[in-house]
Amino acid sequence: MLVDAGFSAKAIEDRLGSLGILPEEIDAIVVTHDHGDHTRGVGVFARRHGTPVYLTDPTREACTSLFRGKERLESYRAGFPFSIGSLTVHPFLTAHDARDPVAVSITEPGSGFKLGIATDLGRPTSQVRHALSECDVLILEANHDQGLLHQGPYPASVRSRIASSHGHLSNEAAAQFAVELFHPRLAAVVLAHLSAECNRPGLAEAVVGEALRDVGYEGLLKVAEQDTPTQLMDVAELQKRLGPDQLPLI
Repeated sequence: MLVDAGFSAKAIEDRLGSLGILPEEIDAIVVTHDHGDHTRGVGVFARRHGTPVYLTDPTREACTSLFRGKERLESYRAGFPFSIGSLTVHPFLTAHDARDPVAVSITEPGSGFKLGIATDLGRPTSQVRHALSECDVLILEANHDQGLLHQGPYPASVRSRIASSHGHLSNEAAAQFAVELFHPRLAAVVLAHLSAECNRPGLAEAVVGEALRDVGYEGLLKVAEQDTPTQLMDVAELQKRLGPDQLPLI
């Protein structure tokens, strides 16, 4: 499953190939909202490989120009889980300046493993906190460093939008939210959606890492960079690293 498709179809195919995955092995694309950095390649990829695309009706309306009528489009609604193969997708509303923005958690019923994917978060609402509780792996936005944002190249209106309650999480806000979501079974945190202009991977990792270490986090912390795909992760192996006390919980 792909969650969003913000690169071109060719770039997505190349990145999948570098991980040893054929495009035809992708069973679905789940689109979280209509912004171009999440949808750019979805139409071409879906037509080229016959991949079903799951999105809300308002997002579908906002993405009309990406589709040609030959794609298989499936509707979902925030708050209503749906299944793709053996996985259950739980979509939930977020605070972001898109038409109908959602984030998702994904569970594998057989193992109970839960993955949370939350980027484009203006602020972590109580609904978002609840939806992302008890994740085994968390992919969380750490979009900008506050100092770099205010010194950066964007106009004041764009800087204000990014820092607003419907924009993006700073490194500090991501750190605080990660601490709130911490629990003993959390095996990996991946920081994502970093701004190329207003953040640095080392800054994001240092700020979030220090906050997590202070609460006793011993799992994996990685930064997803823009130029290369993050290597595949084995959730079961990550859980084992937490120690034998955690194994009965899997």
